[in-house]
Amino acid sequence: MHVFGESFDNFESVAQFAGAKLSRQRQTNLFFRYSWLESLHRHCLNDRAIKVYYVEAIDSKAHVWLFLVNEKLPGRHSALSNFYSFVSGPAFGGDYDEITKLALLRELATIAASNGHKIALHDVPDENGEATLMRRAFRLTGWQVRHEQCDVNHILHVNGRSFDDYWRTRPGQMRSTVRRKARSHGITTRIDTQITKENWRDYRDVYRRSWKPDEASFDFLHELAVNEGAANALRLGLAYKDGRAIAAQLWTVDHGIALIHKLAYDEDEKKSSAGTILSAALFQHIIDNDKARLIDFGTGDDGYKADWMETARPRYRQVYYWPHSPFAWPDLAWHGTKRFISGLVEKSLND
Repeated sequence: MHVFGESFDNFESVAQFAGAKLSRQRQTNLFFRYSWLESLHRHCLNDRAIKVYYVEAIDSKAHVWLFLVNEKLPGRHSALSNFYSFVSGPAFGGDYDEITKLALLRELATIAASNGHKIALHDVPDENGEATLMRRAFRLTGWQVRHEQCDVNHILHVNGRSFDDYWRTRPGQMRSTVRRKARSHGITTRIDTQITKENWRDYRDVYRRSWKPDEASFDFLHELAVNEGAANALRLGLAYKDGRAIAAQLWTVDHGIALIHKLAYDEDEKKSSAGTILSAALFQHIIDNDKARLIDFGTGDDGYKADWMETARPRYRQVYYWPHSPFAWPDLAWHGTKRFISGLVEKSLND
């Protein structure tokens, strides 16, 4: 197998080199598309320079990308992602099998070793072997790897069900709440597929009156909503009472996968359960109208997510150290000491 590797330090070069490889048509995962990564960096992470690795298998045209940002100290990189991102890690494309993926990642690890001594990734998935293969490839290349679960991701496999079929399996109290309070509190809902001045104003007003902290970047979310609306992938849900928006949710649906990005409700209207009513309306729309096969509630093990979802998948934090660099030695010594002390404590508890 012949592989070719390249690294980039600006989005202009990435765009010229990537072509359509990171487009909506070729990359089904929103969080690995050029449009998402470039916008996220510009609005939320532009104080850190990017570092991007690309490796391609010449024989099969399979390829892998890894998008990183520089940390404050030289030679240290972390994922180009934040709390808006559901996942980080390698982004594969083309025609590949497990052997090809491992070969691509080993070459990527070799290139990374000449560009720094530490890489930190978080929320790395493993349902398609991403975390497992990353750990194996980097270790085979000589890196030392810390690997631990850092979060969970709640999802719903629709499995061809209608909304009515799905709804019958939800907790009785939740179904009763939606039925009673939608009527008694006069709650109405709407689901928009395009952003307007009016619905975005309502979205921001709800967020301002919610329990949520200040939004990190409404500009990023607005750009996301506009772009997804242009592709007919936006689902902006709003719930109203007496003509005033009191709950809002931002979803996208694409390639059969619905993502729940943001949700908020007016804290003063908590008793109306407008957020729950709006969620039910969106689930119905996504399942019956959009025919989504998977609904993804992002990261976080909030208790209410289990009421709506049926499966939780692990997300991993992985930190890679290049032991041949003296700059990695302090971190390696520190973590080695921690492991040694933890081992002593565990042994004393078991004695």
